Amino acid sequence: MKKPTLIIGKKHIIMSCLTLMLAAAVYINYATAPSAKSAKSTSKSEPDEIVSYGETEFVSADADSAVDYFAQARLDKMNDRDEAVQTLQMIIGGGDVTEDEMVMSAIDAVEVSKLIESEGTIESLVKAQGFDDCVAYLDGTSAKVVVKTEGLDKAQAAAIKQIILDESDVSAENIRIFEVK
Repeated sequence: MKKPTLIIGKKHIIMSCLTLMLAAAVYINYATAPSAKSAKSTSKSEPDEIVSYGETEFVSADADSAVDYFAQARLDKMNDRDEAVQTLQMIIGGGDVTEDEMVMSAIDAVEVSKLIESEGTIESLVKAQGFDDCVAYLDGTSAKVVVKTEGLDKAQAAAIKQIILDESDVSAENIRIFEVK
């Protein structure tokens, strides 16, 4: 009697590679992100010249709701990203997928992992500027950053926008900064 043989197809290999790439991106983001303690102890670098990129918006909230806002925003963002990754994995794992669709799904998965890594880096660097909390949203063409602050001046807004410009491919006119007090 013959033993059943294990058949590993292209789809299995691609799915495993994508999962490993996503896991590596998350680990690298976690390992390289400065902790809250070390971020506050680093010296603030002031921009040599002040550049105005636009205006900021204020979102009114009390202290408890601001903390709740950031916790809920992070949870919602993580759930949205998980759903996107699951959808891409289902497309790759589907039986009716052409090789071109599989390649496009793999490219989309890599882009999602790059956005996740960039968001984490932006959040860490903004917190290193002395802000209490921050949540960044990137979609490839625009960036939205919500910061917890008692008042955001133009120099701080310019510093945040410069961080976003350095860490992503978003143009300056597509960057929005929101304040939560």
